Amino acid sequence: MLRGLAVALVGWCWRHAKAVSAGSVAVAVLLALFAANHLGLDTDESKLISSDLPFRKAERVIEQAFPQHSDRLVVMLDGPTTELAEDAVERLMSALLDSKGRIVMVERPSEEMFFRRNGLLFLSPSELVTVTEKLISAQPMLAAVARDPSLRGLLASVDMMLQGVSHGQARIEDIEPLLSQLDRVAGPVAAGQRVTPIDWQDMMAAGPRRDAPRRFLLVQPKLDYGELEAGSDASRFIRETAQRLNLTPEHGYNLRLTGSVALSDSNFATVTEGVELSAPLSVVMVVGLLFWGVRSGRAVAAIMGSLLFGLIATAAFAAATVGSLNPISVAFAVLFVGIGVDFGIQYVTAYRAAHFENADIAKAATQAAAAMASPLTLAAVATAVGFLSFLPTDYTGVSQLGLIAGGGMLIALATSFTLLPALLALMPPPPEREAVGLKLGAADAWLQRHARAIVLVASGLSLLGAALVPSMPLDFDPLHLQDPKAEAVAAFTELAKDPDSGVYGVETLAASPAEVPALMARLEALPQVLRVMSAATFVPEQQEEKLAIIADVAGVLGPSLAPAKVLPAPSGEELQPIVAKVAEQLAAAAPTHALSQRLAKSLTAIANGGPQATLKLQAHTAAGLPTLVAGLRRILSVELLTLETLPPELTRDWIAADGRTRLRVLPKEDMGTQEARSRFAQAVTSVSPLASGAPIAMEESGRVVIRAFAVAGIGALIAIGLLLGIMLRRVVDSALVVAPLVMGALCTVLAARLCGLALNFANVIALPLLLGIGVAFNIYFVVNWRNGVTSHLQSPTTRAVLFSALTTGSAFGSLAVSPHLGTASMGILLFLSLGVSVTATFVVLPAIFHLLGKPKS
Repeated sequence: MLRGLAVALVGWCWRHAKAVSAGSVAVAVLLALFAANHLGLDTDESKLISSDLPFRKAERVIEQAFPQHSDRLVVMLDGPTTELAEDAVERLMSALLDSKGRIVMVERPSEEMFFRRNGLLFLSPSELVTVTEKLISAQPMLAAVARDPSLRGLLASVDMMLQGVSHGQARIEDIEPLLSQLDRVAGPVAAGQRVTPIDWQDMMAAGPRRDAPRRFLLVQPKLDYGELEAGSDASRFIRETAQRLNLTPEHGYNLRLTGSVALSDSNFATVTEGVELSAPLSVVMVVGLLFWGVRSGRAVAAIMGSLLFGLIATAAFAAATVGSLNPISVAFAVLFVGIGVDFGIQYVTAYRAAHFENADIAKAATQAAAAMASPLTLAAVATAVGFLSFLPTDYTGVSQLGLIAGGGMLIALATSFTLLPALLALMPPPPEREAVGLKLGAADAWLQRHARAIVLVASGLSLLGAALVPSMPLDFDPLHLQDPKAEAVAAFTELAKDPDSGVYGVETLAASPAEVPALMARLEALPQVLRVMSAATFVPEQQEEKLAIIADVAGVLGPSLAPAKVLPAPSGEELQPIVAKVAEQLAAAAPTHALSQRLAKSLTAIANGGPQATLKLQAHTAAGLPTLVAGLRRILSVELLTLETLPPELTRDWIAADGRTRLRVLPKEDMGTQEARSRFAQAVTSVSPLASGAPIAMEESGRVVIRAFAVAGIGALIAIGLLLGIMLRRVVDSALVVAPLVMGALCTVLAARLCGLALNFANVIALPLLLGIGVAFNIYFVVNWRNGVTSHLQSPTTRAVLFSALTTGSAFGSLAVSPHLGTASMGILLFLSLGVSVTATFVVLPAIFHLLGKPKS
């Protein structure tokens, strides 16, 4: 019945080739319009895993309590000095507030701002005394630059100090730190070289440094998940704004974007770059191999035409069933082309073989239909079943891919018996000059002689692969899929080196502030935990003693730091005589002091260099002085801190409106390995099941993926086995299709281990492809064996399968050159699995046939 239907369908399409082709073009246009208008793109990676899983529910609970922490861009701004970085980040934040809807929220990290104001309270009393003594000793200079925050005010303080040296009231060595900073800038300015400004915070700091010339902004962009890079509009606006404010490397600044949004955008940008590289290469290789395989440009055109129609129809099917493609289901096009081209090659090869024996091309077409009706239909349905087996899994990204690809297989089957014959009728290939099969008689004979050894070796390798399955390395860190040189990835990796950054921390909730101490104690007792933070972390100890020390310093420095009038910046002409005077004083006050003499020469050269030279010196010495003075005023005005008096913006980040309190748990181990993440995640969730964070997400997502592929793989094998049993009606035939499939999967594990490949979110897609392609190839050979073929490698089927594998392999292999590490690993594993599957089909399966002998009727 199936054969008769295929013959009748192909015959009708052949006779009405023009109408079928024209109708197909019209239908393709309508389907393309439907797909264009109804098929969207959703790049929200959070939707790849079912939202009904416990860890996803925990993520939602915490996200709803603190929505400001989700979907953020982190702006990292490094400046020449801490003062200039502080000034720059304030200017950038002010400019970003006028984003015209591209940014929802922009703010500085509340914790950073808190410690910037109250940092002295978190020093030990001894450290605090050291810092304050240094500040008091700098009082004369601070008073001068507070009233005149320019090079003029700075040199006035130097002038006063040099007078003290001249009168024996001080030693030149006492002001060496200041002179050294001035010399470090004045020398390059005098020589016309690149200059690094003075970092006043670095000079004033004592004890362990609590600051660095790096500032952060937290940005919630308006996301468009219909674009490949959902946050690209906001990111572009941030970069353009920074450029407009001269926050560029040329001016000593380095701005980088990271965070969840930037990492996701970078991921898709790298994937797109890889596609732009691999797609043209793949098309050229596929077309070239097709031409080599079918030896006719017309046949290649017919196959590509039917493939294009099928791809459009599959896209329309996706629009009707899922509505939007996710980052994984977009791979349906690769799957369709990879397997759809096999169907086309099989039919065209059968047609060419029939044409070699029958000059009547119409009869050759129907003979090909009769020969391929059962194997092609069985291959398409079995492949579709393999893909559809992923539907019930929690890995939503792949379940959607399975639905689309499964429907695509049936579409590819339909086009193989309708549009493809019609296109061949319009563009008939030339007559065949020789038999279509391959000249592999010697190989066939070798397989027959060594059949038993081949099967034993294959079985042994499969058992070894099975033994290695439990120890197959897993890597579900999404960062390892991306180009490590990408800005967002490199910046995130740099942040992750600091255990206090919290990028690999885990968040959990206490029902109220009263429950925090007990929960913190239980978490801190875990050996995997480095530190636990809560709102209470921001209330320092020994405040009374520290506040008394700070009050004493404020009493001394306060009047100096708050002058009644601040002088405007001087011009270059005003600065010239001041610079020259200080140079003369230096030369006279310390004639044997090398540093003073060197600085004096540089200052003299700058004064002689004109107003521009003195302005350049001012830009690199005094630019950070206003920020320094403002910062000192701020830290000397601290007050007693309690949980109730913490800044509102800080409290908002740690205590929700309903009283639930956030705790951040930091890991003790390096989170770079799956084992460490697993230990940390399990330890924290054993104490507080309501927890979320990168280690938990990676650990749980990895489990979901592995479970999904295990369940789907076993389910697919069972379903395919039952389908084969029903359609082939012989247990042996079904086993012959499935056995090489299992061998191929297990040997792929062995090959992956030898190549050092780990399973990740990207390359696990090799499993459904392995099932789909392997089933199709094996069915063709089993049907041939059932029909009495004994010279398996010399048959037209072998030629078709070989070139089908080569075209598919070239498509997969081209992915390996992608700069996206996930895509590259997927290409490598796909290529490996395809090579193993083809070897099982070409070598192991014929060897089994030889051992079994002729099939029983």
